[in-house]
Amino acid sequence: MKTVSAKALFISCALAAATLAGVPQAIAADAHKHDANTPALKLNAGSKWQTDAPLREGMTKIRASVEPKLHAIHGGRFTTAQYETMGKAVDEQLAYIVGNCKLAPEADAVLHNVIAELSDGAEVVGGKKVVDDRSKGVVHIVNALNSYGQYFDHPGWKPVKAGH
Repeated sequence: MKTVSAKALFISCALAAATLAGVPQAIAADAHKHDANTPALKLNAGSKWQTDAPLREGMTKIRASVEPKLHAIHGGRFTTAQYETMGKAVDEQLAYIVGNCKLAPEADAVLHNVIAELSDGAEVVGGKKVVDDRSKGVVHIVNALNSYGQYFDHPGWKPVKAGH
C-alpha cells in the first residue's frame, strides 16, 4: 500500500475541489503552492478566523502528540522510532483536517500556511525530508501550532511552550 503525505493529500483534495467547481487545474495548482503567492497569515478584519469541529479536533490531537514530548526532545532522549511515530500522527491528523474541515474560503487560504508548516515539520520529524536533526521538524510543528492559536478562534487554545 502506497502512503501519501498530508501535504500531497491536501493539494490533491484542493485540486479536486477546484476542478469540480470548474476552475482550471493550472490556476488551482498555482493557488495552492505554499510560496510567495500564498496569502500571509493575517487576521479576519482584526478578529481571529472561525474554526469548525474537525479543525479543532485535528489541531488538538496534533498538539497532544507533540507537547508532552518536548521535554524528552530537548533532553536528547527522543528516539528515531518516536520521531517517526510523531510524524505519522501529525500526518494522520492533517489528512483528517483536510478531508473534513470546511472553512470559509478566506479562512481556508490563511489556514494553508499553518497546514504547510505542519506538513513540513511532519516530513522532517518522520524522516521523509532528511536533515541533521529531526528536532528541527518539531520546531516547525510548534511554530505552526502557535500560529494557529494566534490567527484562529479555538476556545481554550493556549500557546505551546517550547521550553527554550
